[in-house]
Amino acid sequence: MKKKLLQPITKPAVSSLLNPFLPPPPEAVASLPPPPTLTLTPTPHYDRFLHFLSNHLSPPFTADTLVHFLKSKLHHHPSFTHYDFHIFTWASSLPTFRHTHSSFEWMARTLAVTQRFPHLRTLLTFIASNPCPCSPAIFSCPRTEPIFRFAIHAFCNASKLDDALFAFRSMRRLIDGRPHVSVCNILIHGFVKSGRHDKALEFYNEMVRDRVKPDVFTFNILISSYCKNSQFGLALEMFKEMKKMGCDPNVVTFNTLIKGLFREGRVEEGIGMAHEMIELGCQFSIVTCEILVHGLCKGGRVLQACEILADFSKRGVLPKEYDYFDLVEALCWEGNVDRALELIYELWDRANVPSLIACTVMVDGLRRSGKTREARRLVEKMLTEGMVLDVVTFNGVLQDICNKQRTEEANNLRLLATSKGLEPDCMTYEILVTGYAGEGSQKEGELVVDEMLDRGFIPDLASYNRLMDELSKRQRSACLRLNKFGR
Repeated sequence: MKKKLLQPITKPAVSSLLNPFLPPPPEAVASLPPPPTLTLTPTPHYDRFLHFLSNHLSPPFTADTLVHFLKSKLHHHPSFTHYDFHIFTWASSLPTFRHTHSSFEWMARTLAVTQRFPHLRTLLTFIASNPCPCSPAIFSCPRTEPIFRFAIHAFCNASKLDDALFAFRSMRRLIDGRPHVSVCNILIHGFVKSGRHDKALEFYNEMVRDRVKPDVFTFNILISSYCKNSQFGLALEMFKEMKKMGCDPNVVTFNTLIKGLFREGRVEEGIGMAHEMIELGCQFSIVTCEILVHGLCKGGRVLQACEILADFSKRGVLPKEYDYFDLVEALCWEGNVDRALELIYELWDRANVPSLIACTVMVDGLRRSGKTREARRLVEKMLTEGMVLDVVTFNGVLQDICNKQRTEEANNLRLLATSKGLEPDCMTYEILVTGYAGEGSQKEGELVVDEMLDRGFIPDLASYNRLMDELSKRQRSACLRLNKFGR
């Protein structure tokens, strides 16, 4: 059977007709369109191109030889790389040459990646007329579907859906049996992404009639599309159809529906769907928890969000990586710092470790509420677990402790934090010095001043004398008060 050839780009020269082993004629090369990138400019020197081609690709050659040339020689050439499809076309005209799936695949991927879509469509037409000869008898080449799938994906990414549909129809006629559902999903997603939901649904119905069984990705794409188009009722119908067809929903399915239920104000149904996830053994994701907590907090149900998270933690379904910072912040914002602290300890004890930012927000909330002792205990637990506060927040905690006349306790916390990696600044030491001075502990304060001096936090003698004078004055004042009390 005679091969159908690609249409020539320009009328071939007489020499090419007499001898098909010659490369494209000079006028054909000179009239080539501009290359796809700015770095590749067509060369006017046909002789150089002819010399390059004859040195690296002399007939007769095979499809593998052609691919090696295109991949290793031409592809990296700064002047000739944009001639790859023309050489591919020329090779197909040679009487001793026939393309195989290896040359088809290389050319299809190259054209798709460089976004030469008109040439890609021409190539797919040629493949449909000249299928790969690697399979015997009536069977098709097993690489045909992957080649077309890559092209369909490229067309969809470029929003060239008519070309993608053309490629799918061409592939459908070539392959043995039904197309793989993943290829159908690419097209459905392409239609949805372009805002053509009706076309996506039409294609879905077509694939079902063609007895291509939809998978979880098919349903997730359509359910998400229904939700984005404010057709949540139809999304639930699609969910029911999904279960009828024996397709198990996954975490993406549930996340999409739970978010849709919250958007519709159907909070209890959203919570119920979360519990359905647990019953079906579907693992929660971080996104699941974020949707639930955000939806409940937005609806003023912050305490209910706490109960749900605590329940999920007890059941062991709360993801370890989930950061419940938003919930802690919401509780502190409402002034319910006791419940926020209780939640942190409760989840922490079950290995749901809070993030550093969640702990920082909690410490700030405790400080604003005057709960100095609780703030110190939380900071100590953080340090024990290897979690170090920023120095500004840490200094605030030290200041609160010193204001309670417990400077020695503050200094011990500073020593613990330093051993865990905290870098104290000048303010850290000044807080301690002022605290010791206020309590009349001159000796302890002088030790802190000496450490400041060793670490370079005292710039000059005047600053040193100021700190020492403050300690001595406070010490004398304390002695006078004691003497007066004694009399």
